[in-house]
Amino acid sequence: MTTAPSAQRATGPESEPLAPLRHNRDFVLLWVGAAATALGTRVSGIAYPLLVIWTTGSASSAGMVGFAALLPNLLVQMHAGALVDRFDRRRMMILCDLGSLLATGAVAAAVVAGHVWIWLLMAATFVQGSLAIFYRLAERAGVRHLVPAAQLPKALSANEARTQAAGLFGQPGGSVLYAVGRSAPFLLATAAHAVSLCSLLMIRGKFQDERRQPPGNLTEELREGLAWTWGQRFLRCGMLLISGSNLLFQVLSLALILIIKNHGSSAALVGVITAVSGLGGMFGALTGSWWIRRAGLRTLLIGGSVGWALLMPLVGLTGNPLLLGAIFLGAALIGSVTNVAGGIYQVAVTPDRLQGRVGAAMGLIATGASSLGTFAGGFALQHFGTTTTVFGVASLMGLIALASFLLPAAPLPERPGPAEEGDTAPAGAADAAPHDD
Repeated sequence: MTTAPSAQRATGPESEPLAPLRHNRDFVLLWVGAAATALGTRVSGIAYPLLVIWTTGSASSAGMVGFAALLPNLLVQMHAGALVDRFDRRRMMILCDLGSLLATGAVAAAVVAGHVWIWLLMAATFVQGSLAIFYRLAERAGVRHLVPAAQLPKALSANEARTQAAGLFGQPGGSVLYAVGRSAPFLLATAAHAVSLCSLLMIRGKFQDERRQPPGNLTEELREGLAWTWGQRFLRCGMLLISGSNLLFQVLSLALILIIKNHGSSAALVGVITAVSGLGGMFGALTGSWWIRRAGLRTLLIGGSVGWALLMPLVGLTGNPLLLGAIFLGAALIGSVTNVAGGIYQVAVTPDRLQGRVGAAMGLIATGASSLGTFAGGFALQHFGTTTTVFGVASLMGLIALASFLLPAAPLPERPGPAEEGDTAPAGAADAAPHDD
């Protein structure tokens, strides 16, 4: 295997043929480590609400734990982005794996001892959620330094496929493990973070450019990242739409668990449906480049919003596992395609010195309200029931779909000149980024 030195980043007609990504040692190590982390996160993520609902029967308590898991999206995101741009990204990811390992280990120990403390679950999932943000931002900003620019779209598509695979195997695996033993999902998550830690320790390449200036004022750096992101009209509008849909899907995911439980089925069935959903996500990730070549990012966002609006009300009309699986499969396929397209575009247009902060700003806009969705969704499901809540969510998604038609066109990223190298999109990114003709 080989690493991708910085000299390989600019590719031209006279460049040597690029080796396949599977021969890029550092990228493979990063991919495997991030896959282990994603698997551990998905396994424990599905286990938290199962543990609460099957132990206490309280949807509101499950909503509180879910709120704690997603609250970092609102509180931690921007500071994480600034710190990712300031400090060594690889070292930061190592610390994230250590912290997540300790958090899931603490929950596993408590459950083995026969304790299900809501406060501990909330604390552990908040820590996991916070560290996951640091990890994700550092990995996304660092991957472009491990692969040639011409292979960046393939690398990001591979990363999205990895994320979907983690959902495909992690969520149903977590459900099955929970049925075997309540502590089993958390023990597996702890082991997964240990694997990721070892993988990161073996990587030799750098995850960022050398900083030319000393770090400035943290507040000013946060403002710079927000200002740059907010100044990109397409990114701003697109992320606001995604923010609303993400909030609604948090309610829908919690509703699915209650629908399964209310129909007398086991927790393992939740895993089966999420596995089917994962297949949709995998298919979307693997065909993402096909969709991108045939439609611009704006078209994909509009089509995705309309598709979600059509699928959501169906959840309130059935308790049939096959139909629920088909609905969530379609929703995941749409989400995966838009994730690939949006990720390629964001990495392509963002200067390297702002990668962490812009990724954080987009994450804040896109997912910051998700914690409120889980919190409010838990209480809505508790007091109004699943059918009324699902139809309410579907109505709101219909409004978002209508608003998506007002999206502006996505501008092409500029090609960097010699003087701008390292402070703009990598060479070749302009050709890779999805756009509307």
